[in-house]
Amino acid sequence: MTPQYIHMRRLKVVNAETMAIIIQSEIMTNDESRYNHRLHGVLLVSKGYSCLETAKILGHTVKTIENWVNQFNEDSFQGLRDEKRTGRPSSLSNQQLEEIKQILRKDPISLDYEQNLWDGKLLSYHIEKTYGIMISVRQCQRLFHKLEYRQVKPRPISSKSDPKKQESFKKN
Repeated sequence: MTPQYIHMRRLKVVNAETMAIIIQSEIMTNDESRYNHRLHGVLLVSKGYSCLETAKILGHTVKTIENWVNQFNEDSFQGLRDEKRTGRPSSLSNQQLEEIKQILRKDPISLDYEQNLWDGKLLSYHIEKTYGIMISVRQCQRLFHKLEYRQVKPRPISSKSDPKKQESFKKN
C-alpha cells in the first residue's frame, strides 16, 4: 500500500522569486519573527539537514546557520534571541548635551548670531564653533527632539496679501 501523500500535486507560489525576497524582508522586520526564523534553522539541522541545505532553504550563508546552531548549543533558546544593540556612540558628552540644552534656552541674538530662532543649521555651526565637533544639520534636528525642544519656524507673510481680506477669512 502506497502512502497517500505521494499522489498530491505540488503547489507553486505566484512570482516565487519576488515573493521569496519579500518574505525574507518581512521576517527581518521584527525581533520575534527573526527569533522564530533562527529556531526553524536549528530545527532543520536537528532533523538531519546539513548547514548547507538549511542555508539554501532559508536564504542565509552556511556560516550564519553554523552560528545559530553553536549559539543554541551554548545558550539554548536564549542564544537565538537578538541582543540589545547600543548603536553608534554620541559625538557629544553628557556634559556638552547639558550645556547645549542651556544654550538653546537663550536667544541666538544674545550669542551674537544674526537670527533670532535656533534651527539645525545654526546649532550645527554653534557646536562646531564651540566644541570643534562637526554634526550634520539633520543630526542637530534630531538633537532638538532628544532635548525636547520644538523648532519654531516663522511663517512667511506674502507681500501681495491683503490684511483686510485675511482678517475677514479667519474663523471667529
